[in-house]
Amino acid sequence: MAEDHLRYDILVQEALRGVMRKVLTEVSRTGLPGNHHFFITFLTGAPGVRVSSRLRERYPEQMTIVLQFQYWDLKVTETGFEVGLSFSDVPEKLEIPFSAVRGFYDPSTNFELEFDARAEESLSATPIEPPVKLEAVPKTPTEPKAESPKDGEESKPAGEKSADVVSLDAFRKK
Repeated sequence: MAEDHLRYDILVQEALRGVMRKVLTEVSRTGLPGNHHFFITFLTGAPGVRVSSRLRERYPEQMTIVLQFQYWDLKVTETGFEVGLSFSDVPEKLEIPFSAVRGFYDPSTNFELEFDARAEESLSATPIEPPVKLEAVPKTPTEPKAESPKDGEESKPAGEKSADVVSLDAFRKK
């Protein structure tokens, strides 16, 4: 197999993050249209992530936030976004670089993007792992239910998969 000097895996990840950036930018300007809302999963220990020590202790590896009814001050830049959310009635400001995001899901349309949050790190290093495998992943029609995580558990939508794949069905010609 030929060596991939162009790093298509990273280029695809960046392009798909651009979709998320464009959606969040539009929502920051006009608000959430219709029934749209988002589950965004990110690595809490990734470079550039800013969350309170209280949240970092509760979610040391990753957490999922929901942008639906009660969020404020959503600001989007080229490299990430910041948003205000309330956790157990305590307001928090989160700053999340796009490179730290593992998943973006809009249950109103069953649209999901999953990212390899480590892909950018491999730009500067010689790749040791094979490139990210991209394949279509069938989605189940069930919507995740919001539940409060138990102590020590990560917050994420029910049925969320832990795979480094990107669902491309929405982009395929039929």
